[in-house]
Amino acid sequence: MSWKGTLEKVDDYRWRIPRSYKECMNTDAIIFADQRMIGTIVSDNSPEQAANVACLPGLVGNSLAMPDIHWGYGFPIGGVAAMDAEEGVISPGGIGFDINCGVRLLTTNLREEEVSPRIRELIDLLFRNVPAGVGSKGVVDLASGHIDRILEEGAEWAVAEGYGWAEDLVRTEEEGRMDVADPSKVSQKAKQRGVPQVGSLGSGNHFLEVDRVESIFDQEAAKTFGLVEEGQVTVSIHCGSRGCGHQIATDYLRVMERSVRERSLRLPDRQLACAPVRSQEGRDYFAAMACGANYAWANRQMIMHMVRQSFERVFSRRAEDMGMDLVYDVAHNIAKVEEHTVEGRRRKVYVHRKGATRAFPKDHPDVPAIYRSVGQPVLIPGNMSHGSYVLVGTEGALAESFGSTCHGAGRVMSREAAIRSYSVKQVTQELEGKGIYLKGSTRDGIQEEAPGAYKAIDDVIRVVVGAGLSRPVARLTPLGVMKG
Repeated sequence: MSWKGTLEKVDDYRWRIPRSYKECMNTDAIIFADQRMIGTIVSDNSPEQAANVACLPGLVGNSLAMPDIHWGYGFPIGGVAAMDAEEGVISPGGIGFDINCGVRLLTTNLREEEVSPRIRELIDLLFRNVPAGVGSKGVVDLASGHIDRILEEGAEWAVAEGYGWAEDLVRTEEEGRMDVADPSKVSQKAKQRGVPQVGSLGSGNHFLEVDRVESIFDQEAAKTFGLVEEGQVTVSIHCGSRGCGHQIATDYLRVMERSVRERSLRLPDRQLACAPVRSQEGRDYFAAMACGANYAWANRQMIMHMVRQSFERVFSRRAEDMGMDLVYDVAHNIAKVEEHTVEGRRRKVYVHRKGATRAFPKDHPDVPAIYRSVGQPVLIPGNMSHGSYVLVGTEGALAESFGSTCHGAGRVMSREAAIRSYSVKQVTQELEGKGIYLKGSTRDGIQEEAPGAYKAIDDVIRVVVGAGLSRPVARLTPLGVMKG
């Protein structure tokens, strides 16, 4: 379904849906895109969702959509919205079902020519060591007795149990733990779904990639991040909160739907179900969402530990000796309480980022001290054929998008359409032609994630760089891919 609404070009990288488009809109919706991308964006109805978000009570600034925008639940994927911390609302649709889906990047001091001859052996071992696929189960037997600690402590729990290094926490957004988390606000069903899945990749667009640094664009930032030369091997991990986060979202959507009815809120879409941030329902959801975020950070921490172990086995060297340091871990489905300058004054807001990545500039206090001289690392996966980008946050993002940028390439084809359009053989041959080894847990999982099902990552990056929302640091291309 293509979108036929009112759209005004602001400049080369911004388009406006004016507040006059819908009676309920409190502000404009801004879509970051160029002339080349806007036709693809309006080919589905996601701009209508960006307009609908502008109808929510307590919205501060504009409803924003990144160039990787596509259809989502309530909010578009690629959406950013800030709600006043006193009078605004919080909406599970603005975070998504996979709470704290995010990306983690590790460096190594290995080079492409050392890893490529053993890439099949390495990916096959990672496939055995890291559970993946629909319903995949983790490997931590003690999780059943520790689920409340996992929800409360996040990556801190994993490191305390021996799964990683203390310095990993410093290199993780929120240091791997949102302190507002309250496990008592999480249902028993969500906990039961989470217990067996700690330390598992899952399915869908989740992946584990062994990459090489193809290009470096910003030498200073790259060196600060540990990306020292082209041909260097890195590892990317993309996954989230598994069934635990999904159940938290499901549970609280029911709560929010009741809240909407009881408060007689008029919304343009029932999927925007929400509650005032200061209400009991709003506070409970935020505390439960933080638990889901903590679960995801623990999950990625566990997977990184298994990655380090796998490299140690294949290359017969300690992870420390191979320089397997965490660069950063960023969330791209989350809500955060932050302070931003809006129309000249400081405001405390709940920033909803759904398919959008935090991108804070240098000298920001929430950027780890080791990166403060250059800015926050921003990790943007593309597709398994064309690779990923490392960006860095900017003042422009802080001024215009609540310190946010894109999160990936963004789909242009539904999963069902991709299955109809691509065969496993086609996808595998495309990757083999580029020297990329692929191993997936299911046929559908490979077809759904065919490179052609996504926008061109170069187009997305061109827009966020052109709009001043982030700067390019490096490009990574795959040597081997493990798909859930």
